[in-house]
Amino acid sequence: MLSAAEARILGALIEKEVTTPEYYPLSLNALINACNQRSNREPVMDLDEEAVRQALHRLEDLRLAGRARGTEGRVTKYAHWLDEVFNFSRAETALICVLLLRGPQTPGELRGRTERLHHFDEIGEVQAALQKLMEREPPLTAVLPRQPGTKEPRYAHLLSGSVESVAADFAAVQASPRREAGQVATPDAGHEERIAQLEATVAELQQEVAALRAKIDDLFGN
Repeated sequence: MLSAAEARILGALIEKEVTTPEYYPLSLNALINACNQRSNREPVMDLDEEAVRQALHRLEDLRLAGRARGTEGRVTKYAHWLDEVFNFSRAETALICVLLLRGPQTPGELRGRTERLHHFDEIGEVQAALQKLMEREPPLTAVLPRQPGTKEPRYAHLLSGSVESVAADFAAVQASPRREAGQVATPDAGHEERIAQLEATVAELQQEVAALRAKIDDLFGN
C-alpha cells in the first residue's frame, strides 16, 4: 500500500515521462517541484526534500521507482518502473497516472485530464480501460460508492488501500472547509473562464521554471 507521498511521486514520474520527456528522468529538485505543483494536483501537497527521499527509498524497495538506471552525471536522476511491474497499455498508464495525481474521478473527468498522456476518442474507451484495471489480480481500480447528489460514479486506484479506505479519504476531502467555502461561492461563467485561463498560464510558467531548474541541476549539481 502506497502512502500519499509515494503515490504522488509515482504519479509525477509517470506524468513527466510523457509530458516533458526531454527532462526525464527527473532530478530530486525537479521531482519535488512536480509533486508540489499547484495545477493538476488534488490535494495540493507541500512535500519537503526529506519526505521525498524517504518515499523514494520505499518505492525502490517495492521496485516501483528509484534511481534511474544507466544515467550518468553528477546529479542523481529518478524514474518509475511501473511498466516492468504491470505491463500497462498506454491507456491504462494514463488512467493510473491521473488517479494517482488527482484522486477519485468520473470517466468524463478522466477522459479530459488524460488528454496530454493518451487520447480517448470516447467515454467507452475510458470505461473499457478502467474495467481491465479492475479485472487484474489483484484489482488496481474500483468504483466508489456514489455520493449523494452525484450522477456519475467515481473510480479510484487501489494502490493506496481498499475501496472503503479510499472512499473514506475522498469523503473527508469533499467535506473539508476549503471545499465547502468553494461551494458557497457562485461566480458567473465569465469569472470562471478567467480563473481557468489564469490557472493554465500559471501551470505553463511552473513547467518552464521546473525545466530551467532541471537544466541548472544538470550543470551545477543537486
